[in-house]
Amino acid sequence: MTAALALDYSPAPSDAHGSLAAPIPVRRSREERQAIVLDTAERLFSGRSSRSVGMDELVRETGLGKMTVYRLFKSKDDLVGAYLSRKAATLLGYIDSQLGGFADDPRGALLAVVDVVEKDVTRTGFRGCPFTNVSSEYDDPQHPARSAAADYKYELHMRLVHLAEELVPGHGDDLASQLHLIIDGMQLSGGLLGPDGPASHGRRLAERLVDAAVAGA
Repeated sequence: MTAALALDYSPAPSDAHGSLAAPIPVRRSREERQAIVLDTAERLFSGRSSRSVGMDELVRETGLGKMTVYRLFKSKDDLVGAYLSRKAATLLGYIDSQLGGFADDPRGALLAVVDVVEKDVTRTGFRGCPFTNVSSEYDDPQHPARSAAADYKYELHMRLVHLAEELVPGHGDDLASQLHLIIDGMQLSGGLLGPDGPASHGRRLAERLVDAAVAGA
């Protein structure tokens, strides 16, 4: 089945007399329009907060029609949830790609997850974990943002549990939970105190924790 297409309109060029010609229709697939909206949401939400960005502003920034955006996302809540869900898929996909090089090395794989976090928290402009930041703006536990954030944390935790269980059979959940707390701490500290604060010690702490777990197994 071919993807549904819609006509959006790009700014019209001026003619030789300086008058505006008719807008030029641009045919885009649903997936392309979704990407435009979510890319715009990412830029605006990460620069400020999701609550401070109204739908009128977001629609204007996309360059798409209001009805086009609302056909894709029926509400601001749905859009925020979709933004976090796409970010989760991107981050988990990147983590999985890094783990591919540690097929027979669960210790290295566990520390590789922490390395991914360290790389993130030390980048320019890091403002903390987006899942924690955005989900904390909404009180309803059933809000799409809260659900998407919880799903991401669960998926990350399950990856840690799987790797930890390979490394220390029977004690994987304990080790994974402790590593997850280190990761959350790195993200919180990195967002508030910067890359040279306590977050810079997270990787070394994780390494000591993993080695102690192996020694005590």
